[in-house]
Amino acid sequence: MNRREFLIGSAAVVGALAAGGYGFVHSDRFGRLPTGERLRRIQASPHYINGRFECLHPVKSILKDESQAEAIYKMITADRTGWVPEQPMLAEKTDLFALRPDEDCVVWMGHSTFYLQLAGKRILIDPVFSDYGAPVFFINKAFAGSNVYQAEDIPELDVLLMSHDHWDHLDYPTVMALKPKVKSIVCPLGVGEYFEQWGFDMTLVHEEDWDTDVDLGDGFHVHVLPSQHFSGRFLDQNQTEWCSFALTSPTRQVYLSCDGGYGDHFTAIGEQFGGFDLAIMENGQYNEQWHPIHLLPPETVQAAVDVGAKKVMLAHNSKFCLARHKWEAPMADVRELSAGKPYELLTPKIGQYVNLDAKAADFEPWWEQMV
Repeated sequence: MNRREFLIGSAAVVGALAAGGYGFVHSDRFGRLPTGERLRRIQASPHYINGRFECLHPVKSILKDESQAEAIYKMITADRTGWVPEQPMLAEKTDLFALRPDEDCVVWMGHSTFYLQLAGKRILIDPVFSDYGAPVFFINKAFAGSNVYQAEDIPELDVLLMSHDHWDHLDYPTVMALKPKVKSIVCPLGVGEYFEQWGFDMTLVHEEDWDTDVDLGDGFHVHVLPSQHFSGRFLDQNQTEWCSFALTSPTRQVYLSCDGGYGDHFTAIGEQFGGFDLAIMENGQYNEQWHPIHLLPPETVQAAVDVGAKKVMLAHNSKFCLARHKWEAPMADVRELSAGKPYELLTPKIGQYVNLDAKAADFEPWWEQMV
């Protein structure tokens, strides 16, 4: 091969890779940015400022004292001992089809995925049943034994709650597999663009700004509420909104903090709703560098007190390694910090049935059996 042939061949390879990369990042799983009437609704939001969504207290940078490139480099090159469990996760598998519709209960499915029954409604939150919390197979692999459920294990859903568009929350293969089972969707502004692109019936989608009450009938309401986080599936950040949720029924109230850092919005939410029977609180994938947009364990505890939780479950841990802490630290630290607090901490294994009348004593610190 002469030099000219080599250069032509090299250019062809580079071109093919570039074309493949362009096609990949423009595939359906990445989604598309809001346009048209949806974009006009976004631009009218008081939380959309200078071309992007902002927190109630604007976050200058999602990272503290280091660049995103530095953070990625440290995650790739660091000694990951202890960040990932050395044995498969302890888990159970509750038969969701066998549950009576009138049972108020919850099943944690790892990370931020929860199946919840409340006031006769079947609810699924941020479902991720893929083996990776990322668009590629070599990033954010699920811990062995943590992926207990698949779409076929989920019954017909009254509502799918989607808190924001990050890959470890909005999972294209999972959502598409669940599509025939979903009666309604509640999500924050901009996230509806994904569901429209993916062919969902948009009459089922309630896409709302913060402080909006979605009435789903029979006295059941989903309240779209603030959180201190960010959004984006590739390079364009904060073009869609993120949120927390309050679920209210004639007999119970449940709060879902979803992803987000600490702020006075927790106190405001607690005062607005007068407390909650259960709060599912973010607790995992944190360190001081992520502090602006994730809760540290003492803040998880304080936020649970702020919202007036009677019982607390923990989310955002035990499935993916996204931050530099020991995998069991979120549960162990919050359990220790919860001593003497005005709530009961419920610590089920992945897949374990939890009745909403359960007591803390019904559960054990299961992670201690793995470390």
